[in-house]
Amino acid sequence: MRIFITGANGQLGTALQIQLTEYELFCTDLPEVDITNKQQLLSEMKGFQPDVVIHCAAYTDVEGAAKNPQLAYRVNGLGTQNVALACLQLGAEMLHISTNEVFAGDQPDGYEEWMRIDPINPYARSKAAAEYHVRSILSRYYIVRTAWLYARGGHNFIHAILHSAREGRKLRVVSDEVGNPTYARDLAEAIVKLIATQQYGTYHFVNEGACSRLTFARETLRLSGLGDVPVTPILSSEFLRTSSPPQYSALKNIAGAAIGIRLRPWQDALAEYLSET
Repeated sequence: MRIFITGANGQLGTALQIQLTEYELFCTDLPEVDITNKQQLLSEMKGFQPDVVIHCAAYTDVEGAAKNPQLAYRVNGLGTQNVALACLQLGAEMLHISTNEVFAGDQPDGYEEWMRIDPINPYARSKAAAEYHVRSILSRYYIVRTAWLYARGGHNFIHAILHSAREGRKLRVVSDEVGNPTYARDLAEAIVKLIATQQYGTYHFVNEGACSRLTFARETLRLSGLGDVPVTPILSSEFLRTSSPPQYSALKNIAGAAIGIRLRPWQDALAEYLSET
């Protein structure tokens, strides 16, 4: 199998390269390949003739998207449309990485794969547009939504919490934003299993269980030997941001579990990640 990966230098793209060693890979990222440049992208894909394209490339700066929604759509919407059109022309399957943020965040019990999306900020709208393009253009596709992704070497929530704690800064973390911490290694393993099934559709791949940002921070500190560092709970309304994230956006893995693909509990994944960093 020949697999073309966009956004290959990111957290997930890097994890996928480790998991996909038995396949022939073509790994791309900026500045070599710009997904918003339709002809350049198609030329690169034609040269490789992939069986599957795993589309990880995205504009993920949520605050930046709120300030410049046109840029967010250009990368996430138009860029994904370009990838899907190239897949259509070349007869390749496409696996698109999406996000829990396409939901409004008004379901405390969490979201199943087929529930109605309702994005509430510019980043989320650009990712919802990406999903729309994939569904409109292709019949052989996987849409994989994930949340709160972290990996070794990445600048993420865990990195920020530990850095602040070790610098002796006061920690104030929101207690009413709920999601699924997800280890990029576990997500990559699930994706490898999925593309082997050819069971097309929409999937929620996150580490099992959900928690608040506050609980996530406290567990990170505890596992890092910093459990005595105080963390002050605050409400989302007290944390001033340009963008408004969905409040309760935990994802439920129903479709993947039905075909035997599950991710381990988020606490176990976090413990392994911290033991290796």
